[in-house]
Amino acid sequence: MCTLEKRGNLFILTLTGEDDHRLGLPLISTLRTTLDQIRTEAKPGSVLITTAQGKFFSNGFDLAYAAQPNGSINIPRLREMVDGFKPIVSDFLTLPLPTIAVVSGHAAAAGFMLALVHDYVLMRKDRGVLYMSEVNIGLTFPDYFMALMKSKITSPTARRDVVLRASKLTAEKAVELGIIDSAYENLEETMKAGLKLGEELGSKKWKGEIYADIRMNSYSEISELLGLVENFKSVIPAKL
Repeated sequence: MCTLEKRGNLFILTLTGEDDHRLGLPLISTLRTTLDQIRTEAKPGSVLITTAQGKFFSNGFDLAYAAQPNGSINIPRLREMVDGFKPIVSDFLTLPLPTIAVVSGHAAAAGFMLALVHDYVLMRKDRGVLYMSEVNIGLTFPDYFMALMKSKITSPTARRDVVLRASKLTAEKAVELGIIDSAYENLEETMKAGLKLGEELGSKKWKGEIYADIRMNSYSEISELLGLVENFKSVIPAKL
């Protein structure tokens, strides 16, 4: 389902297998446990890199789990996943270390949100798109999805194309729109760039609590909705 490798100061979280890494309840639970482990073991200089095996980075929620025999959506089951994934967004925003998503393939809906919640997003050019499918399949957005997109996709035009046109964005287009940081020819080159960036960030040896506080206050829309900041003001720690 996922593995966690420690490579020097880098944590490398990999969604494993050749499936589409649907964010159903089992994977959500495993991710939360893994992020708790990272939080516990992190120290100044630690960095998290998240990637995935196979064709998909993540294809969103497990809609098969929420499907009913007549083809409609079982809303309580969908809500289970929506409510279960929300703390993962909080976890990423509060992690006391820099985070990098190495997008290895398609990232759709909640999978797109999983990539977007990282501090840096790197993507391969030869496979995969970013895609918010909700308008096409007749679903609205959870409030925290929209808040995250408002915080991270700051261009109203780009955000419109993502949420109201369901545009499938290639890596190059996502860079052009300012949604991701950079694009590379293939997964090997993307991962190489992610590792290099991770080492660069880790060399700063920032204090994790300070880094997390600044991150939360940098993204006021999502942080306020999740109750992570009060009036967008940092709390000065008693001891620096």
